[in-house]
Amino acid sequence: MKWTDSREIAIALADKYPDIDPQRINFVDLRQWVLELDGFNDDPQHSGEKILEAIQAHWIDESDFDDED
Repeated sequence: MKWTDSREIAIALADKYPDIDPQRINFVDLRQWVLELDGFNDDPQHSGEKILEAIQAHWIDESDFDDED
């Protein structure tokens, strides 16, 4: 996976961290979790706020937290 694979990354994060609410994560943690994903093999320095925002948005779409009260 590369940084540009934001939907694929989000799905992998949702699978790996099912109890994490992606609306409440900070970008420092998000970046580290992406780097630790199996299959992620892009340059760590190529991440930026826009990329992390896209990953977070896709993760929010994939999560069930919006449905829970």
